[in-house]
Amino acid sequence: MSNLLPPLLPRAPHGGPTSRTFAGLDFSVNANPYGPNPVLVEAIRGADHAHYPDPSYADVRARLGDWHGLDADGVALSVGASDLLHRLARAFLPPGGTLLSVHAPFGELARAAALVRGRVEVTTPERALAGITPGVALVYVGHPHNPTGHAHTAQELCALADACHAAGALLIVDEAYAPFTAAPIPPAHPAVVRVLSPGKAHGLVGARPAYALAPPEVTARLDNLAPAWHLPASTAAVLAALPEGGSFLAQTLPQVAGGARDLAAALSTFGPVEHHGTPYLTLEVGDASRVAAALLDRGVRVRDCASYGLPDRLRVSTRLPGENGVLRRTLAQVLKGGEDG
Repeated sequence: MSNLLPPLLPRAPHGGPTSRTFAGLDFSVNANPYGPNPVLVEAIRGADHAHYPDPSYADVRARLGDWHGLDADGVALSVGASDLLHRLARAFLPPGGTLLSVHAPFGELARAAALVRGRVEVTTPERALAGITPGVALVYVGHPHNPTGHAHTAQELCALADACHAAGALLIVDEAYAPFTAAPIPPAHPAVVRVLSPGKAHGLVGARPAYALAPPEVTARLDNLAPAWHLPASTAAVLAALPEGGSFLAQTLPQVAGGARDLAAALSTFGPVEHHGTPYLTLEVGDASRVAAALLDRGVRVRDCASYGLPDRLRVSTRLPGENGVLRRTLAQVLKGGEDG
């Protein structure tokens, strides 16, 4: 019997809150520091919490479909991208099948693959096409990738999609951070599943809005794995209001980009920085786990990248300018023995 049950696995590491009480500055979460978007907050306030929602969420799906130029049956809704990734693994990754990830996968997807007894292989952008061979069921790309910031060109995405289609695989394009960058829109393609989690760009990660755009036969499988009324009324309201929330992005995302550029320049005095237009960047510090712990003791939380196979790097995401200054000064204390720059 035990061999038929999913394995018991530890939770995937993430930034953000932990069981440890923390009242300092959190640079470990990649979200718009100017949020939350007031249009979406108003949608939450106006949501009907007294009654069950429509279990098919037909109006929300139709609204998002119209916004993206698709029929409603090409939209699958979710509380968080993590749930969509778990459902994709359950629906399309057979035991012993392979998930091929370009760079290290998002931790929840790796965990989802392990729960269904799939295999995870990590490749580079240069070798990805050659890696799509028989036995590969899912191919994952972060667009842009977290934490490296690498994004694919439109031509590269088309080539990956064609290779997946020929191999009977699906290409998962995780667009969690695409709104912050000029990353091209993935192609409409029978092998492509776009996973969008707009809460990050709108500074509203606590509402957990997410959805997938995919061929109807794929979204039907995803919906089949969701329980009834799987979206709270507030999350459904946020998703339905997204088409009206663009002015907030137009006003704030240039500020986020400028803050991230300034932060990358400031932190480059401490070591090599990798930054490609995302709100986050990585900084090479040697023993990243030790440095992260020392920062936490001083009231600053960052993310070490050991789980991504980069144990010498910290990932930090821009906050407001004054808060970024606190990070720079605290890093100086930890890395340079008290130097304040």
